[in-house]
Amino acid sequence: MSPKAPNLKSVQRLFKPKRKKRKNIKVGLAPGTLVYTGEKELQQVNINLITYDDFELLEESIQLSELEQRVSEKKRVLWIDVVGLHDVDILEKIGLLFNIHKLTMEDILNVDQRPKLEAFDDYIFAALKMIQCQSPESPIDDEQISFVLKDGILLTFQEKKGDVFQSVRNRLADQKRAIRQRKADYLLYALLDAVIDNYFIVMENVGERIENLESQAMLAPDNQTLNALYVQRREMMDLRRTVYPLREVIGSFDKYADDKISAETRPFIRDLYENTIQVIETMEVFRDMSSGVLDLYMNSLSNRMNNIMKVLTIISTIFIPLSFVAGVYGMNFDHMPELHFRYGYFYVIGGMALAVLGMLYFFRRKDWI
Repeated sequence: MSPKAPNLKSVQRLFKPKRKKRKNIKVGLAPGTLVYTGEKELQQVNINLITYDDFELLEESIQLSELEQRVSEKKRVLWIDVVGLHDVDILEKIGLLFNIHKLTMEDILNVDQRPKLEAFDDYIFAALKMIQCQSPESPIDDEQISFVLKDGILLTFQEKKGDVFQSVRNRLADQKRAIRQRKADYLLYALLDAVIDNYFIVMENVGERIENLESQAMLAPDNQTLNALYVQRREMMDLRRTVYPLREVIGSFDKYADDKISAETRPFIRDLYENTIQVIETMEVFRDMSSGVLDLYMNSLSNRMNNIMKVLTIISTIFIPLSFVAGVYGMNFDHMPELHFRYGYFYVIGGMALAVLGMLYFFRRKDWI
């Protein structure tokens, strides 16, 4: 059974722009000016806190006023997950509480920037895209997620609700898992690993979508297929901008963060780097496949047009002798011997029919029809 072709509704969903075009609201502002550049605004900023050690795990939603007290508690690892970036005042207070540089806070609020990693004197900052795609018919939804690792504390900043970290939370809830005995740098690795593992799920859905488009381009190329192919091409370009910098980000851990990533975590980071290379290679394969499907569509359309032209040419060729005979006997000459022949009409019609059958037989022998 051939893959299911994309329907019109799915194509329309894919055509929906991810982000509205807007003016650059940061033009002319001084470096370090905190301005939220996203569009998704939650009702409030949610601060979720997970503290854990070998024996205990506590997960709670807290207010900003409680954050300083929780941080001062002697716990082995603290994971502070900030969901919602629209309230710049709250984000600025969090930055002051943890002594995060203003340029870092500016990067956290600038949700359209290139994935990056920076190592400061007392913390590591990393930002990358978290992408999700629920099915081959769904558009790819991307969101910037930022990480700050400092003194056994990991802060994550998300633009909206819904992430790919539930598997990490489930591992943390199990006291027997090794993650409960490791430090915050391993938690950072686990979250990065969850983000990159989800890239493989997205790539799987993208590959299935391309196969569906390939089947549609081969069997029944139409405008709907062409629209879907251009959408797919645009999404592959966006994926390339998202995925390619990951190699640099993950590879920079050994180069810039050697004093902040423990020796026991570095092998996991290197394995994560290999996964990143695999994601890039998979993306390149699908990018080539997407371009190939577009070429296949054009070839199929051209072949379909050639078939139509061949049929029309055969029909025109068949009617050429018929038109000639009809034209000869349609002339208004007085002296045409065949005009007064009693059975002339039937002979002419019979001759036309034989001519048609003869040409059809000839075309069939030549395998033209």
